[in-house]
This record gives sequence, structure tokens and C-alpha cells, in this order.
Amino acid sequence: MRFYLMMAVASLVALTGFSQEKKEKNVKAPAAAEAAFKKTFPTATKVKWEKEGENYEVNFLDGKKEMAAVYGASGNWIETEEEIAVSALPAGVDAYIKQQKKGSIKEASKITKANGEINYEAEVNKQDLVFDKDGKFIKVEKD
Repeated sequence: MRFYLMMAVASLVALTGFSQEKKEKNVKAPAAAEAAFKKTFPTATKVKWEKEGENYEVNFLDGKKEMAAVYGASGNWIETEEEIAVSALPAGVDAYIKQQKKGSIKEASKITKANGEINYEAEVNKQDLVFDKDGKFIKVEKD
């Protein structure tokens, strides 16, 4: 009986591990993605690439601003995320967080997508709350 219980627990742990999206850190991005990044951000420093699903995310500093960009393997730009001051978030973000009693905002960022869509992200209690350009809540993403 103990054997079957241990096998069930081991299977559950293995399945849980495989079901989560995995990020591979410090990977070598495809040449097309690296070239597109260098063309857009030629002065970037502290560059670190991660594989995120089928895409590649690069975290870097642009001057003193923390940023991240996502590129496809063929070098197509998907989105850019830049750190902003909490006070630069749309008014609806702060109102939503206070109304929902989520806590205080630790960090904020602006996300610009390839299609021109703008979103904002507020980190609260180790969760990223995503809002549209007008400050309307969209979703929660776990850190």
C-alpha cells in the first residue's frame, strides 16, 4: 500500500512540474532575434536572454531604465516592457487596487505590443496585475 501511495505522490509532483510554463534562463537567442534587438536597443547593457515558450525574452538596462523585450525566433518584435514610476500608472489602476484591497504597488511598467496596444502592469503581493491603457483591469499573472 505504501508503495502505491508513494508512486501516486511522485506522479502528481512530476505532472505538476510539466504543466507549468518553463523559462530557460541565460540562453543564446537566435541570430535574427539578437540582430533585431541590437538594432532597436543599440546601447543596452546587462543583457540577459530567456526562452519563454516559443519566444525569447531579453531583460536589459536602457540607460538606467529596466526593460524587457520579447522577440520571435525569426526576429519579429512581439512586445516591450519598460519600468515606469508608480505615479505614471493610469488613475484607474490605483482605484482598482484600493477597491479590491490588493495591497500596495511595489513596481509598475508599461507594455507596448507590436500591434500598438498599450497595457500597464502593477506588481502587488508577488502578482502582476495587468490593466488596459485606460486603467481597466484585464488579468492577474503570477510572478
